[in-house]
Amino acid sequence: ESKNLIAKLSGITLPDKPHGSHQLISLKDVEVRFTVGSGLATEGCTLIVPVNNAAKVWQMLTEVGAVPMGDRLWQQLRIEQGRPAPDHELTDDYNPLEAGLWNTISFEKGCYIGQETIARLNTYKGVKQRLLGVRLSGMTELGNVVKVGDEKVGKLTSCTETNDGYFGLVYIRTKAGGAGLKVQVGDVEGEVVEVPFLTHQYFDN
Repeated sequence: ESKNLIAKLSGITLPDKPHGSHQLISLKDVEVRFTVGSGLATEGCTLIVPVNNAAKVWQMLTEVGAVPMGDRLWQQLRIEQGRPAPDHELTDDYNPLEAGLWNTISFEKGCYIGQETIARLNTYKGVKQRLLGVRLSGMTELGNVVKVGDEKVGKLTSCTETNDGYFGLVYIRTKAGGAGLKVQVGDVEGEVVEVPFLTHQYFDN
């Protein structure tokens, strides 16, 4: 549906291309970069727009049927999908493999900052913790320790209320387990679950 809306404004039929592909297009008189991928584990596209034209493009999109999404709904969707966010799941405390961003890493490319560390973690299966979802019995504070019994096994990094209850993202020690693990997060109970946006490579095999 998103491609159809863009086609109405651009006057061109966008070809089917792999995820992450991008091209410059014109929406009426505004040049934008069209990228395949919604930023979540759902089909869609992303438009990269100059700041000074953002309001104009927003208006054009809503006029052809796009439904605006507020920040609160976006946060709910990203947490349910498992997309890590800066200052929450993406900090200096965690590496990309722990954050479930295996699909964004190249193990074939030559030298880049952190390449040796990432390659070593993959080769020797050294990922000590990983990002997963957690269904919660209630709202709890970010940063709360995740426990199994009296043992600390992780940390809560995001939390939101959804139509189906409360949901969060947690880093869990690899040796503690994965989906199905019953945990205590602060003063609420939870169950660890997989989320669609993340991949964990050798854990998924």
